[in-house]
Amino acid sequence: MKEAVEIKTWGTIEDTDADADRGGHDEEQGIILKKYTDSEENGSSAIDNSTKMEKSDDEQQVTPKYHQSNPEPIGDEEKQKERDFRKKLNQTARETVSDSIHQRVKLIVHRPDYDQENWQEYATLSQGIMPIVKELARRTQLFLEHEIRSELARNHYYGSKFLADSIAYKDYRFFAKKRPPSDSPSLAVGVRIDESASMSAMGRLEAAKRAVIAVYEFCQRCQIPVLIYGDTADVSRMEQMSIYAYADWERTDSSDRYRLMGIRARSNNRDGMALRIMAQRLAEAPQQTKLLISISDGQPKAMDDYTDRYAVQDMQQTIEQYERKGITFLAAAIGQDKEKIAEIYGKERFLDITDLQEFPSRLVRIIARYL
Repeated sequence: MKEAVEIKTWGTIEDTDADADRGGHDEEQGIILKKYTDSEENGSSAIDNSTKMEKSDDEQQVTPKYHQSNPEPIGDEEKQKERDFRKKLNQTARETVSDSIHQRVKLIVHRPDYDQENWQEYATLSQGIMPIVKELARRTQLFLEHEIRSELARNHYYGSKFLADSIAYKDYRFFAKKRPPSDSPSLAVGVRIDESASMSAMGRLEAAKRAVIAVYEFCQRCQIPVLIYGDTADVSRMEQMSIYAYADWERTDSSDRYRLMGIRARSNNRDGMALRIMAQRLAEAPQQTKLLISISDGQPKAMDDYTDRYAVQDMQQTIEQYERKGITFLAAAIGQDKEKIAEIYGKERFLDITDLQEFPSRLVRIIARYL
């Protein structure tokens, strides 16, 4: 089947929304061109159908509603905190790529706002997801409570059990003790969403939104720190890379669930840069297990020459570098370039998402396995 994929090139100058980081200048915008590619939407699933969750009779009869109150307006003090946080994210991201091939790429990190339309879209998309997420979270919490009661937490200065093998580290953390059930899981999760133009095809954008709703709500219920960022490239000559920080554990906000509805199909994609920025945030987290999931429908392609082997090598080098820092990468492929994505990430890190309806619950189950 053929489908239209939009690619940007530079064209006429138009006025755009002024951003604090852009200095309020008019910017040169891209012209959207279309090309048609053969799309394979069939493929074998990386995880078998035995993972499907069946709803209880009560859940089938009654559809519960969640978060039905309208989002409250943001006050001046909160707006200033948001601006300060956004500036910090920009500075951190630029420092992260300062010694990479992306050091000259003009980057802006956005902290998207939300409105009544976002609230309504969230209410609609979340209705069919929340019963499954709630049940998965309940089962996970029961499992964690059982496991944690009998699990020994290592690397303590004192405890009930001496661990001789820890002496080699010479940090005086030679003891283990039972971990109380009140301890949060030692897992941090990052979800990166490809916001390239081709995500508008075949229901992929809605599938991505439903997936991040499921991940966000599951992590909130299980007290798992979560980052959810989107990215696109080549919005303008003055903004060659755009990052959208929808949810960030450093500034948790119950309204982040509405920000998630701002995910859009935008322009090109510079995957390696986005992965590097998110992986660095995860690497600095104190949790023991750090999982970074990339949701994408295609291979990297950005101006001027970020494509083909050059872009692939950048992504693979980034993955290799941050795996040494303890980051686990998974690629959820939901589009036409599944074979190429599998080649880039490696089959051991690849998830072939054929059934977009099952994507949200499947992604949550995968995260639960790392607890």
